Amino acid sequence: MLVEYDLDALGQRADKQVIAARPPTMWRYSEFLPVAKPDLVVSLGEGLTPLIPVGVIGRRVGLPRLMVKDEGLNPTGTFKARGASCGVSMAAQLGIRRVALPTAGNAGGAWACYGAAAGLEVHVVMPRDAPMVNRLECELFGAAVTLVDGTISDAGGLVAEMAESGQWFDVSTLKEPYRIEGKKTLGLEIAEQLGWQMPDAIVYPAGGGVGIIGIWRALQQLQAIGWLEGDSPRLMVTQAEGCAPIVEAFERGWEESRPWLEPRTLADGLRVPKALGDFLVLRRVVLVNTGNALKYLDAMSEAVRG
Repeated sequence: MLVEYDLDALGQRADKQVIAARPPTMWRYSEFLPVAKPDLVVSLGEGLTPLIPVGVIGRRVGLPRLMVKDEGLNPTGTFKARGASCGVSMAAQLGIRRVALPTAGNAGGAWACYGAAAGLEVHVVMPRDAPMVNRLECELFGAAVTLVDGTISDAGGLVAEMAESGQWFDVSTLKEPYRIEGKKTLGLEIAEQLGWQMPDAIVYPAGGGVGIIGIWRALQQLQAIGWLEGDSPRLMVTQAEGCAPIVEAFERGWEESRPWLEPRTLADGLRVPKALGDFLVLRRVVLVNTGNALKYLDAMSEAVRG
């Protein structure tokens, strides 16, 4: 499920100068977001994170204008705050009071935090071996946490059962259309921060890949209303070698990935053995498989120069 907009009407309503004068959060792009009632927006100051030049590293790999978008400055320390802010705001608008989601990393903490701010009940299902800090974050924000043996896919199965009972609304990745709209603001911000232009390439570390789908949607919409000109940037995904189902699917020419057996990576948020929206990612990106940062920077450099 994806949100669709009347892009002609959006282009008439949205104004770059008006956006620039608004507070420095992702909600400055309200015309591009689905919440129709501004008083129901649940915001903790997320978004408009800096683009930081990393010229020293960039010059080592032939990319002197390399930049990193520092999403660690969001509430709860992760870009997941974007999706939680939009998703919780829409839940409030639609009268939903109890939500459930699976997580192996930071999404649970973000939804627990924003759910607490909105007065929602949040139930989080996590793999038993997920980091204790993520579990504690959810509990400290008041969420109910259930542990399961297995991976985030197993956690997702339990959430689906809860949703079928009618007692909880499933806010798993791409099971509702609003989380991705919050993450779409990544692409809107990059465009604004670069003077409504785009870089040659955007590299995105993917678990479920929702962020890169959101960036692609932002580019589509900005081009449709005439705010971006020229070619779209190359969208690249990198995955950990111990859990790279989307990369495998790309290399084998599959339209969607197959479950990754025995997924492992120190970045628990990237340990997603089968992403629900993998087919959307595979349609839109150039993928780079890597085990370390310098390796993917080298590959990125070659891709941009090529």
